[in-house]
Amino acid sequence: MKSKTTALILSILLGEIGVDRFYLGYVGLGILKLITVGGFGIWWLIDIIMIATGKMTDKAGNALAD
Repeated sequence: MKSKTTALILSILLGEIGVDRFYLGYVGLGILKLITVGGFGIWWLIDIIMIATGKMTDKAGNALAD
């Protein structure tokens, strides 16, 4: 089970280059996020909000642990 705190820290610090998506197992989305530099900042911000509110899951569909 992946940590919500770790995912949030990775998203805030390195989310623009997709590190948070790689951590959660979404390799393809991580590469896409890396190429688009966090979806020009929009995708990066949405991911931070989704992780912080508990809406994000890992690739297996498991909720992130607190």
